[in-house]
Amino acid sequence: MIRRNQWLALPLTGGLAAALLTGCGTETGGAGDTGDAVVVGMSDDVLATDPASGYDPGSWLLFNNVFQSLLSFPKGATEPEPEAARTCGFTDTEARVFACELRDGLKFSNGNALTSKDVKFSFDRMRNIAADDGPAIMFPMLDSVRTPNAKKVVFKLKYPDATFPSKIASGAGSIVDHREYDMDKLRTDGRAVGSGPYKLDSFGDTQAGFSVNDSYGGTAKVKNEGVALKFFHGDRKALKQSLLDGNVDVAYRGLAPADIADIQENSAGSGKDVDVVEGSSAEVQHLVFNMKDPVAGKLGVRKAVAYLLDREALAKEVYQDSATPLYSIVPAGIGGHNTAFFDTYGARPQRSKAAAALRGAGIEGKAKLTLWSTPARYGPATDQELRAIAKQLNASGLFDADVKSVPFGQYEEDIADGKYGVYVKGWVPDYPDPDNFTQPFFGKGNVLGNHYANSEITGKIIPATATQSDRTRTDEQYADLQDIVAKEVPLLPVWQAKQYAVARDSVYGLESCLDASTVFRFWEISKG
Repeated sequence: MIRRNQWLALPLTGGLAAALLTGCGTETGGAGDTGDAVVVGMSDDVLATDPASGYDPGSWLLFNNVFQSLLSFPKGATEPEPEAARTCGFTDTEARVFACELRDGLKFSNGNALTSKDVKFSFDRMRNIAADDGPAIMFPMLDSVRTPNAKKVVFKLKYPDATFPSKIASGAGSIVDHREYDMDKLRTDGRAVGSGPYKLDSFGDTQAGFSVNDSYGGTAKVKNEGVALKFFHGDRKALKQSLLDGNVDVAYRGLAPADIADIQENSAGSGKDVDVVEGSSAEVQHLVFNMKDPVAGKLGVRKAVAYLLDREALAKEVYQDSATPLYSIVPAGIGGHNTAFFDTYGARPQRSKAAAALRGAGIEGKAKLTLWSTPARYGPATDQELRAIAKQLNASGLFDADVKSVPFGQYEEDIADGKYGVYVKGWVPDYPDPDNFTQPFFGKGNVLGNHYANSEITGKIIPATATQSDRTRTDEQYADLQDIVAKEVPLLPVWQAKQYAVARDSVYGLESCLDASTVFRFWEISKG
């Protein structure tokens, strides 16, 4: 994925009112009616147990279950609601002052009280350490954190950012015990002390163990007796086989589309007793065009590719319908989504319009393009995808396209050096808001590395949306932004992923773990 080198992809938004938010209901969490412990297997690694450092899917899975944030995303929601906080909201009209009041009686898993001092310490520590692979990069707007009393926290921002609540509701907002962590250095002992629904009991190369945190005082209702998380370090075949053999209850992240299709086709009536659970996802993948490239830099070339791309064929033939066609930069299910590329270029190849676009760019013969990728990081399906795209382009008779790939390190260096005309990038969001699919790509210092800039986007639309705490009122502005991108084609949206988990028949609740927030909620899983 595109990120600032964080979550490279493997294979809605209501607003926070200016007045303080009040949490839904009054219940707090706890063990409740728990079932057996659940064994979850995944191919991702957990790269960090310290939330000041980790910025990868595995680490955030741990953070979301072991630590609390002031706000969180309830199942199926894209608007954050109070979690460790009782109320939160902007207290000004410019989205520059954000205040939260903590719940009563919050405790860490070690029994220590959680107060506003711990919240301030957590944010100050994260920014002080500023780890290269940490979430501090998400908070350039944060000026200071004040604690008027033991239960109140006030964040002052350097400039308006209406998405600040969503950012602190993510794994980046994890609250740590100030007595257990050092202000100046990361924890390296593989341990974690939080106030979330679970305690981290053990952490090793092959497995991590989680038990229910009896001191938890948030909104989650735990439905199991604990979770064992097994790591398969990218070995998809071993993960699949371990599920089929009954050694894991749930396979989450890492199974290839072919694995999922095979399980769906062959498990019925086989005695394997496994189910494929499908959920929504906001993971996306784009083709990116280098605006300074002598070929891809021509608008007519980019439009011709847009007219010829058959996303439906790619979704079916390459991804076995584990992805859906994407027709804009903001995916379906996220506030402000439209279908700008569908409206402009259609869903099926239009050779005559592609030919006219090339001729308008002064290209009389075939346009020569190389599509670049790094399968070692994106997976073999992406290489298959690019080859299928090249085949589509060449079938028109208008292009001479080929595909090349390099190791990930070289890939990122070459993009920065402007060596590629067309290359693939994917993105898994930090938080489910249209800002996270636009500002990183088109704002100042964007992560695409393709030399694209549009003054309407950077000078007007992004600043205007940043001040609007009612996110539903930004839809028209984000529609304008998406229309501009469809007109100028600095990138071409290709697909939006579906999210899958494969589980034994005795496992329930996975549908509550797979949504656009990307939060995998251990507490929703039960085992009969």
